[in-house]
Amino acid sequence: MASRPLRILVTGFGPFPGAPRNPTQALVARLARLRRPVLADVAVIGHVFPVSYAAVDLQLPDLLARHQPHALLMFGLASRTPHLRIETRARNTLTTRWPDRDGRYNTHGAIVIGEDAMAFGPHIRRLLRAVQASGVEAKLSRDAGSYLCNYLCWRALEAARAGRGPRLAAFVHVPPVAPGPTTASELAKAGEALLLQMTALARRN
Repeated sequence: MASRPLRILVTGFGPFPGAPRNPTQALVARLARLRRPVLADVAVIGHVFPVSYAAVDLQLPDLLARHQPHALLMFGLASRTPHLRIETRARNTLTTRWPDRDGRYNTHGAIVIGEDAMAFGPHIRRLLRAVQASGVEAKLSRDAGSYLCNYLCWRALEAARAGRGPRLAAFVHVPPVAPGPTTASELAKAGEALLLQMTALARRN
């Protein structure tokens, strides 16, 4: 792996009921195309998950095994939040109220038995400062919800704990773009700041 370039996996989600346009799709595509001198030796791999539990379970392990990323930067939409939320943990909870894109309902409220929550780590505060320095409002969050975003957080941290994924991982909830509270330009600026900070952290690690 030492002879291969630094690899950052950046993910988003597709549309889901109530959100026919998910801004994380465009953000992931933009970041995967981003060209900066500091990224000259970095492979930025973009991927958009369908809003499906089965898709996350199938595609995340494949992406981690195939690309062996040094860092994982995940995005999701929080339609009722007016600012970026950088998640600090994944909770062991699943909604039983809302189906995923495949129509799957969960019949119990936990992802696994006998666990509580898993934390992302202290690097999250560096990401927060990077976004705030870009001029875009962001806050730390302890609640990633109980839908696919939290589920992906959990599976990513689970993979890291088992040695199948990078420990340098983060999940960022973004607000709707205009006519929502954030413009596409602001979201792009925040996304770039996050990617560059993740790259710097991966170099140090």
